[in-house]
Amino acid sequence: MSHIPEFRPARLQTATPAETGPGQPVLVTVAAPPRIELRTSRFSKYMDVAFRYSLLICSVAVIAIMALFFYELTSRSKLSIARFGFGFFTGNTWDPVAGDFGAMPFIYGTLVSSLLALILAVPLAVGVSVFVTELCPRSLRGIISFTVELLAAIPSVIYGLWGIFVLAPILRTYVQPWLAKYLGWTGFFSGPAYGIGMLAAGIILAIMIIPIIASITREVLVAVPQSQREAVLALGATRWEMVRMAVLRNARVGIAGGIILGLGRAIGETMAVTMLIGNRPEVAKSLFAPAYTMASVIANEFSEATDDLYLSSLVEIGLVLLIVTVIVNAFARLLVWSITRGHSARNNA
Repeated sequence: MSHIPEFRPARLQTATPAETGPGQPVLVTVAAPPRIELRTSRFSKYMDVAFRYSLLICSVAVIAIMALFFYELTSRSKLSIARFGFGFFTGNTWDPVAGDFGAMPFIYGTLVSSLLALILAVPLAVGVSVFVTELCPRSLRGIISFTVELLAAIPSVIYGLWGIFVLAPILRTYVQPWLAKYLGWTGFFSGPAYGIGMLAAGIILAIMIIPIIASITREVLVAVPQSQREAVLALGATRWEMVRMAVLRNARVGIAGGIILGLGRAIGETMAVTMLIGNRPEVAKSLFAPAYTMASVIANEFSEATDDLYLSSLVEIGLVLLIVTVIVNAFARLLVWSITRGHSARNNA
């Protein structure tokens, strides 16, 4: 245990003008403060070393877990890699009975549903973030931010149930017939109106990734210096011109990072998408048609994979999904860091 001696302030010795004589400077003598010696016990030294190495072990453990994921997925997918090679990613057939496996329908379904979710979610998320940071009254700012962030706390199975009983009937009865009537000529909105399918999965994913994009966008918008806003307003710009030229232009890279982070979230979503996308392994142009994603096929068929090649193919799909997710999230974090430089919006709220 450290021992700190009591510190007593030194007494000042001064010489008055009467003692030094008229016109002479007043001399002040200050005694040197006592020297404080800190004595650290041997037990404290051991605890400091143990604390340092325990934190190092925790940090290395995270990297080791990620490396273990890659090792296990790679080792268990060797049979599929050796059998199909690169053709596994371009094949359109998924036939467990014949032992013919191709991942193209699942890659296509994952990419299309995620991109559709971004198209729907980005305008809403960016609009909410701009309103909260630039236009919202202070009394409503906390309420709106909490409500948006609350969407991230809802379990994905609840989203799936809401999609089945609320969203799918609305799409089947009202939205899909209208889209087929006026936009069916594009080929993207043609075919039977099932309610469930690629469109329903994209909408539910959009709702789920709004909190992520909105949170990151708010971080980078608040990180824009206030002087940028004041300078543009001083030149006579309107509020919209200030937001467009001073805020969004300076934060565009960070906003792109938040969008890519939302894309990574959409790519890995499983339960809600499985309940709404239809789960049919085919590549269809129409957004009304059922489809399949990489996460959905793993969740649905992993327990049924009794054949070694079947199981290895599912594991290889998981490996592809992990690699894509890691790359997307790393790129998004890099973009956000390039704007914020570790600056948090919570420190400016």
